[in-house]
Amino acid sequence: MSPITTHVLDTARGCPAAGLPLTLEIQREGRWHELAAATTNADGRVANLLAPGALEAARYRITFHTAAYFSAIGTAGFYPWVEVVFDIAAPEQHYHVPLLLCPFGYSTYRGS
Repeated sequence: MSPITTHVLDTARGCPAAGLPLTLEIQREGRWHELAAATTNADGRVANLLAPGALEAARYRITFHTAAYFSAIGTAGFYPWVEVVFDIAAPEQHYHVPLLLCPFGYSTYRGS
């Protein structure tokens, strides 16, 4: 399993946000470098962003491309993307970064 996973739930519709594109980046020397791009599956999950053991202590960013998702389901949204920036201090751990999404708001947390 990837050391970083995510799960996106569409709280307005009460279902997983399937088909939502996202990117994972790492910050090195003040610049962002893309590590992976993926799309959420039918359950709203991405479990294969990085190979096991590929995580390093650093700052990471997941960009959820919410405009593409909302457009695909025929809904107008306020946020064209959501960026979640987080620090990894213990790369041997697993990091789950869920997103609870609706057209006019979102929240995130470190999951398990």
